[in-house]
Amino acid sequence: MKLGAFSISLSVKDLTTSKEFYEKMGFTVFGGDMKQNYLIMKNGNALIGLFQGMFPENILTFNPGWNENAENLTDFDDVRKIQQHLTKEGVDTGKEIDSSSTGPASFTITDPDGNVILIDQHR
Repeated sequence: MKLGAFSISLSVKDLTTSKEFYEKMGFTVFGGDMKQNYLIMKNGNALIGLFQGMFPENILTFNPGWNENAENLTDFDDVRKIQQHLTKEGVDTGKEIDSSSTGPASFTITDPDGNVILIDQHR
């Protein structure tokens, strides 16, 4: 199964403070918008999303169809295929994505330790 780019989405208290901290670690702003309370930061192929006030916990994120530079991949598993596979494996994937649809879609799952995983296809 090809899950695409991996990042961790961090729920932060103060976006500016977090941005400055990760800049000290060599991360640079790759995307997002301070005015919309989120930034995507990159160091090599490592991605960290900083989100202020958007969700209560940190989230592991996979983006089918993208690499770590947000470039489109030609060979990837569509989010619907991934959801169908996980459902067949007995994983609760929540509301089923319409299998006749195409393009952007997402779903979340929770691992055995309570970690939330977002499968978020943007194209």
